[in-house]
Amino acid sequence: MKKPIWSLLLTLPIFLGILLFIDSKKTIANEKETVSSIHLKIASSKEITQIVAQNTLETKESAITSVSQLSDIQPSDWAFQALQSLVERYGCIVGYPDSQYRGNRPLTRYEFAAGLSACLDQVTKLIASSTANIATKEDLATLERLTEEFRPEIAQLRGRLDSLEARAAEIEANQFSTTTKLTGEVIFLAADTFGDRANNTPANDTKDDTNTFLSYQARLNLQTSFTGKDQLITTLTANNIPVLASSTGTHMTRFSVDKSGPYADGSLYIASLFYRFPVGKNATVWIGPRTVNFPATTPTLNALNGNPAQGGISRFGQFNPTVYRPGFDGAGAAVAYKFNNKLQLNLSYIADNFQANQPDKGLFNDSSQAALAQLTFSPSKQFDLGLTYTRKYFPTNSGNNLTGGTGSSFARDPFRLNSTTVYATTSDNFGLQFNWKTSSKFHLGGWFGYTLAHQEVGGNNDATIINGALTLSFPDLFKQGNVGGITVGVPPKVTSNSFQVAGQKREDKDTSLHIETFYRFRVNDNISVTPIFYLITTPEHNATNDLIWVGALRTTFNF
Repeated sequence: MKKPIWSLLLTLPIFLGILLFIDSKKTIANEKETVSSIHLKIASSKEITQIVAQNTLETKESAITSVSQLSDIQPSDWAFQALQSLVERYGCIVGYPDSQYRGNRPLTRYEFAAGLSACLDQVTKLIASSTANIATKEDLATLERLTEEFRPEIAQLRGRLDSLEARAAEIEANQFSTTTKLTGEVIFLAADTFGDRANNTPANDTKDDTNTFLSYQARLNLQTSFTGKDQLITTLTANNIPVLASSTGTHMTRFSVDKSGPYADGSLYIASLFYRFPVGKNATVWIGPRTVNFPATTPTLNALNGNPAQGGISRFGQFNPTVYRPGFDGAGAAVAYKFNNKLQLNLSYIADNFQANQPDKGLFNDSSQAALAQLTFSPSKQFDLGLTYTRKYFPTNSGNNLTGGTGSSFARDPFRLNSTTVYATTSDNFGLQFNWKTSSKFHLGGWFGYTLAHQEVGGNNDATIINGALTLSFPDLFKQGNVGGITVGVPPKVTSNSFQVAGQKREDKDTSLHIETFYRFRVNDNISVTPIFYLITTPEHNATNDLIWVGALRTTFNF
């Protein structure tokens, strides 16, 4: 089947790859001091101007008691005596939270009116509560004159405040919940694949017969807090994005957002359900019966390229699959302990949530299980390093796999006897992940995974599995808020295996490469459009298989 449009689009990654290394230079404008356009011909105009500049509708701290509390005001400043007088006589000067005054910025009429109104209130209180001569006739005349001049602005500001109070009362009366915030995310995905089918298909059944398709994923997130520091996560999802393995013959082509699990196309189901809460100042705990998977509780160090809604979309390109993908949706608990700003420990244990609720299976009996430990070391704000160990167990014919739906068929099930029998397996998985923010415009990251698998039933065989990737991320590429990225890696492959079927070892003799590129264009704060291309060379680590392309256009809506 000819696909002229897509064939032309296949050349786009070449140009995109070039563009990713080009970023527009921004000219940094020199900051200049500005002077207020309001000029008063009265002796106390400087004092009034300074009152207004610090009594705007922006967030401020409480009134200060001494001008020395303002870190950016010096005795040599021209306004020092005026400010000192206002503080001592009227007490209507405030500073910013960082103890700065910032009196040299420009002033609008509305800011002046807001400050004038605040100072008038303070002066009125002082007059009413004191018999001393705290204000001269000249001061009162000046205030009266300014009040008259800015009367329309003051009235308008007070009207705005009354309107805001009414709107706030209406929102509070009709809000969704006093404890729950509702957010949502919708993905439209148009995609197609190119290249002959791979992996054990008949010779006359390798032709690419896929067509361009349009699918979606919709998610509603209920984020509930009972104390202000905790959070109950409930995620509802409907999805009809296909699993590409059925059409391409290899799991190496799969999307990270495809419809996996027992749910029918378009059916609404609970995708996540867990509770997070702090313990003391340094510890955080997660517990839940649904999808308390490792990426939800442990930093994967691939936040830009590995975000399925904003970065790349391939399943392998999200993060190190052998340590972070348990191969099932888990129920269990996790804890993170932050020793200091440079060192954090994460521990987690989960069991297959479709078995954890069964009395004959449960959390610790004959169900798929995984435990994780990770040390994340951050010697600086620019560099993060993660050392991870994961222990997994899969019962015989559990339907799960070691690599979480990535890599070759040998890597996913190294001890598979036939289409119906997969022997119980344990695996020790070691991972090294890093992310280096070389600058605000470029991040370099990657991972390496090493797995030792052991056959627990029907034999005593061992297998070794490796995978790795290098990621290049370009935040704010061409425009602030946009992101470009490239991921190049080797999906999980079996390098050695003592298990044999019909005299053949389940080992991968060749090496596949996963090459992915994307560019996320942010239309606005709620909508982004991302063209994505990735290719798999020698799919299934088998040189007899032809290269497979995957092209996708993802539109993400957040609300």
